[in-house]
Amino acid sequence: MKIIKTTQELAAFCDKCAAFDYVTLDTEFLRERTYYSKLCLIQMAHPGDDADSAALIDPLSHDLSLDPLYALFQDPNVVKVFHAARQDLEIFFVDKGILPKPFFDTQVAAMVCGFGEQVGYEKLVRSICNEGLDKSSRFTDWSARPLSSKQMTYAIGDVTYLRQIYEFLAAKIAKTGRQSWVEEELAVLMAPETYVVDPKQAWRRVKTRSSSWKMLAAVAELAEFRETHAQKRNIPRNRVYKDDAMMELAATRPAALEDLSKSRLLLREARKGDIAQGILTAIKRASEYKSSDIERPNAVHEKPQGREGLSELLRVLLKAKAEQYGVAQKLIATSADLDRIASGDDELKVFTGWRNDVFGQDALRLRAGKVALSSNGKNVVVVNV
Repeated sequence: MKIIKTTQELAAFCDKCAAFDYVTLDTEFLRERTYYSKLCLIQMAHPGDDADSAALIDPLSHDLSLDPLYALFQDPNVVKVFHAARQDLEIFFVDKGILPKPFFDTQVAAMVCGFGEQVGYEKLVRSICNEGLDKSSRFTDWSARPLSSKQMTYAIGDVTYLRQIYEFLAAKIAKTGRQSWVEEELAVLMAPETYVVDPKQAWRRVKTRSSSWKMLAAVAELAEFRETHAQKRNIPRNRVYKDDAMMELAATRPAALEDLSKSRLLLREARKGDIAQGILTAIKRASEYKSSDIERPNAVHEKPQGREGLSELLRVLLKAKAEQYGVAQKLIATSADLDRIASGDDELKVFTGWRNDVFGQDALRLRAGKVALSSNGKNVVVVNV
């Protein structure tokens, strides 16, 4: 199996792909030791059964530029098809600031078509292509060269079967008239802000039950420093310090280098040098906060007291609607959404777009007592009261 290693070869293959309505793509990368993913391999295929319809592209080759691929990404006449594309798209956006358009994600489409929550590629290959996949090469070192024949066979399968999967799902979506549903879901993946990590917002990722504004201020500053340091050094954020160490620092609020030596959870390398100074600076900045300077995290929504029955009825309604429309339940609404609806919250995504048509409107009517749930002997049905 030939691997494309030069810009000239890539340009020739992309020119061939541009003659078709769509191409399928996937990537292999490493991220265990870096903040940003290290792109190791790109797989691409266009429609057709001949051996030349699919190719492996080696981004580690010194003689290859991805510019021809990025030009194809911007070709409005060719749909770029991925499965579970978020991390793939992040790689290309970080590298060149480009997102492929038009774009299709078969995992999103599969959920709209009722294949379940975050359905895996292997399941779709079995369900749609009636084939099995050997996944034993999935976690191999994709940066090592030369690639083994087993690695190459595994990698190319991620785009060859994807052609049949795409055609099946695209036809089903067109038949059911759900193109707008899919486009609504893909909009998040097509938004550049999805792939931009703002260090000032890094604290939102940290789980804390504390309501102390002084504690939260320290977490905000420590999280911002950690994210900035990890980005600049291209190292995993946990290599700076882990969340449990951050919470310890936010609680003890060390004021001097010798205070860091008393930490039980801080890595040894973080007790000196740039990281240590960054910690102390972050704590000092947090000490200058006022109560009004820190945003409180959203409260965890618990089951609505006194409305547990309504919450359960909404779950029954959701299940019935998901079965009726053949859509994954969690794509419509989460369990937390249902509890918030029962509590009277109307500011939810479920009350917008296709979700509102499928479920949101009836959920509000059920809460208001305007409809009830009944059975026709086979299915749950909504009846007017």
